[in-house]
Amino acid sequence: MDAQNRGQADEIDPADQWVLNPQTGDYELRLDRSGAQSPASSSGTAGARRTARNAAEGGGPQGTATRRRTPSQAPRGARERASRQGRGDRPAEVPGQRSRRAAGGAGDRVPPGAGRRKRRPAKPRKKRVLGWLGAALALLMVATATAGYLYYRHLNSNITSVADDGAGTGGFSKDRAINILVIGTDKRTGDGNQGYGDNDSPGHADTTVLLHVSKDRTNATALSIPRDLITDIPDCPTTQEDGTTKVIPGESNTRFNTSLGQSGRTASCTMRTVTEMTGIPLDHFMVADFNAVKTLSSAVGGVPICLAKDIDDPKSHLKLAAGEHVIEGEDALAFVRTRHSVGFGGDLDRIKIQQQFLSALMRKLKSDDTLTSPTKLVRLAEAGTKALTVDSKIDDIMKLRDLGLELGKFDMKNLTFATVPVLDNPAETVKATVVLDTSKAEALFSMVKNDVSLTEVEQKQKEAKAAKPGPLDGARAEAADVRVDVLNGGGPTGAAQKTLEWLQNSEGVLKSTNKGNAPAKVPATRLEYAPNQADQARKLADLMGLPASALVQGTADAEGLQAMTLTLGPDFRGAGVPLTGPAKLPEDVSQVQADKAVCAE
Repeated sequence: MDAQNRGQADEIDPADQWVLNPQTGDYELRLDRSGAQSPASSSGTAGARRTARNAAEGGGPQGTATRRRTPSQAPRGARERASRQGRGDRPAEVPGQRSRRAAGGAGDRVPPGAGRRKRRPAKPRKKRVLGWLGAALALLMVATATAGYLYYRHLNSNITSVADDGAGTGGFSKDRAINILVIGTDKRTGDGNQGYGDNDSPGHADTTVLLHVSKDRTNATALSIPRDLITDIPDCPTTQEDGTTKVIPGESNTRFNTSLGQSGRTASCTMRTVTEMTGIPLDHFMVADFNAVKTLSSAVGGVPICLAKDIDDPKSHLKLAAGEHVIEGEDALAFVRTRHSVGFGGDLDRIKIQQQFLSALMRKLKSDDTLTSPTKLVRLAEAGTKALTVDSKIDDIMKLRDLGLELGKFDMKNLTFATVPVLDNPAETVKATVVLDTSKAEALFSMVKNDVSLTEVEQKQKEAKAAKPGPLDGARAEAADVRVDVLNGGGPTGAAQKTLEWLQNSEGVLKSTNKGNAPAKVPATRLEYAPNQADQARKLADLMGLPASALVQGTADAEGLQAMTLTLGPDFRGAGVPLTGPAKLPEDVSQVQADKAVCAE
């Protein structure tokens, strides 16, 4: 081998590395002698030749030389290392790495693949399935909640509300009785309703029912108010469309049905009229049009009725044979509108038809067939929210739900429909309107106001007899021996004088005096007496219909001719009208028990 070949062979030893230069794209042979030769040899002839060759070839610092080759000219090992480097299988080597590996010895050598990123261990199949199941359930819950919220908003958008204009109590409460005014208007709106009378009328209070649900939710009373009843309509502050308030003047001796629709009156005016007439504070109102009867009857799958005879009424479009039927939609509306083919053909006979229909509808609403059917419940929610107009205090689906839960607690056997007692208007030759039968009507109003059930009277009487003795238990004085001063502490104007006249002229309480207005108003009627006047107090309580809670006994006995003090409060309804309500309904008051099916005659 010649000298040239020997020199070349000396230059390439295992410490040299072929490295890809990223700037030129060529492989360069890095010659590193610094770590492989002794100081003596580096000063010899071979070291001089390398230094000169480095300078001639443009190499690096002393002890390092660079030769350039194209990728194809590089040794196979270098090409494979560069290929792996390009793929990212291992980091690129730089000068000096080999010497560090060699210096460490075999025991310190880095294991293969130690510089690579470790792959995560695969999850067990069972855990993957549970993970997907959990995600699916979470998605389902979110979707259900979203759908429920969207449906809640949808039902809310169905609700139409009208301001109560301060005519109500401000809202129902779970700890007291609830009074709702349900008004059926004859306003002609909606498809298929144009054939029932005056299409251009703003409507009237065509059918009105005061629904009272007792404080303990065990019983309920529904009072039907005749539309042709002559009454007084008070001045009615009414919210206008632009948000302002306008006082609509009242009227005296006019039909009750003009309290809604006419002269711009809203349901809040009907509420005021009923409260002044009955003395019963109202919590809310609901207004239903013709569509309500059609859609609600269809939503429950039809309402069962019974006819004692054939009906063919061209004005209401009802034609049905005698017997049992299940009616809905147009037939249901025609049934509650008919009057010319039942009874004497008057409005009072139509009220009986309506009470029978409402009783059957409520039985169907509370039946398992309805309550366990999601389809019917959804249809009812849609029909109810679309067909009813409510006062602004319950214009939310959740408030209506809470109210519905309270109203639905009583047993149907303890729901009684009654009609406000009336007489033919004596001022008319041709009888078209009616007036209150005052004594009977006031007794009925008093029972409702004092939360006396029309169906549980016997049970309440038994409980009263079993109760402990109270202020009303004991001897009674004679009416002629009763001494009492009468004051007006919040009752109707002139109440003290009217009561005095009634006591003296009708009941024989001659030792009575009108003391005018009380120094201050009282929350309720009260009778103050001394212990030695207890027999007089019990007698006056019997005459006036005062409850035990109205009797207030002092601590010191009365002296001489000292009189008791009777102060009339806002609950006073008139001389001779019991504050507690009678123990039973007056005779001849029309009523229907809601749990009993009755055939219309």
